[in-house]
Order: sequence, then C-alpha cells, then structure tokens
Amino acid sequence: MKQNSVIISNFEVSNNHPFFLIAGPCAIEGRNHALDHAGLIKEICNNLKINFVYKSSFDKANRSSTSSIRGVGIDKGLDILLDVKNTYKVPVITDVHESYQCIEVANVVDIIQIPAFLSRQTDLLIAAGKTKKVVNIKKGQFLAPWDMFNVINKIKSTGNTNVLLTERGTSFGYNTLVNDFKGIDIMKKYKYPVIFDATHSVQQPGGMGDKSGGQREHIPSLCKAAISIGVAGLFLETHNDPDNAPSDGPNMINIKDLKNLLIQLKQFDDIAKNHA
Repeated sequence: MKQNSVIISNFEVSNNHPFFLIAGPCAIEGRNHALDHAGLIKEICNNLKINFVYKSSFDKANRSSTSSIRGVGIDKGLDILLDVKNTYKVPVITDVHESYQCIEVANVVDIIQIPAFLSRQTDLLIAAGKTKKVVNIKKGQFLAPWDMFNVINKIKSTGNTNVLLTERGTSFGYNTLVNDFKGIDIMKKYKYPVIFDATHSVQQPGGMGDKSGGQREHIPSLCKAAISIGVAGLFLETHNDPDNAPSDGPNMINIKDLKNLLIQLKQFDDIAKNHA
C-alpha cells in the first residue's frame, strides 16, 4: 500500500522508510542537561545512520498530583530547545496543552506534539494544524485505532496534511496499559506515518500513588515487535539517571543502553522493510 510521507526538517519519513528516532529526557531539566543528552543521542544516531528528532517537555501538565514536578515553563523551555536545535542542527519536538501555546511553540519546534489525553480536543488540534507544522498526535489510551481517522480529519480541516500518529498503549483496567499491535496496522491504513512510543506503553499511570510507575525492562521487546510490523519511527525517552529523573523515570531507558538497543532494532527494521 502506498504510504504518505512527511518531511521533517531535512529528511523524509513514512511507514516504508527506515525508522527515525524521537528521543530525549521526558522533561527539560536545564540547558546543560538538555545539550548533553542531545549531543550523546545525535552521536549515536549519526554513527548508526538513524534520523533523529530531539524531544523534551517544558511543562508536564498531566501529573498525578500537585506535588509532582511540572517543568521549567514555556519561555525557558523553548529557549533551551532552540539552543539544542541550533547547536546540534537537529529538529526538535515538544508537546502543547493549550491552544494559545501553538503559535509560540511553532516558532521554535519542527513538530508539535498533542498529548494522548488531549487527542480529541478539537480546539487544540485545530490550533496546532493551523501552524502548518508537522503535528504528532498521540493516540489516546481510551481510543480505538480507528478513532484516529476523525482526529486526522480535524488536522486536515486546516489544510495541514503533515500528520504523524503515535501508538502509546491502551488502558487495561487500573494503572495498566497494554499494546494491541493490530492497532499499528489499522492506523497505517490511513497512510500517515505511524510511530511507536515504547516509553509510555510501559507506563503504569498513577501506579505509585502520587506518581506513575513503569516497567522499562519490557521496552526492548515491545520495540522489536513494533519494528517487525513496520513503523515510521520510534519514540524513546532516555535519561542518564532515570531512577532519579523528575518525570517518567520508571519507564525511561538509561542513555547508556540506547546504542545497543538501536543496533538491534536496525536489524529488525532492515528485515521488515527490505532495506538490507
């Protein structure tokens, strides 16, 4: 089946192209921290010939409790993301939570991300679409894969066809997510690039009482399964000290483990797409 492609900065992505990587710490923790992580990930990806988009959030608005750390805020966060972009010449992505943020964020980022819990918010989707930036929509934990057809059309109603869809798990009882990999194939029928978010697929929302838990040990297996089906990209949050990270530590992989995982995943991708 012919698939739509989307241009991100200076490279093209589709479900038939070699996978690209969206990676970085869950939350922006500071300028030096961001630059250090972006530099390490870029070096790994350059060596492996994997296209790379740096991801980090300026605000974690969807927290389990008021005691959870939110982030550095939009002004400082965008300033740091711009530094990363200019220093390493890599595209950047961050998420928005309010419609009014879209224009300001679009002045810096290459991709605007819609969080899963907000994936049906029409005003937010329309505002993101109107920027004409690439829009990555996380499939809500509560949505069926075919529900994303209507979500896509909200973006397309603005004249913007630069759409990415991300699978990030489906709610299964309390504090648990599961992956139905049929969903990837179903969303690929809409011909837009599909990304697999391994980080949030192993999240346990609210699983630690006042914060979320996670099972990062399952990330490699889930990545291999998704890559074997054939996806446009992978979303992997990574950190130098995930056990002490301010957000999503239990479901982030240690950056020291990233290279070996990507080496394996390239082999799976080559087989799935016959790029070997």
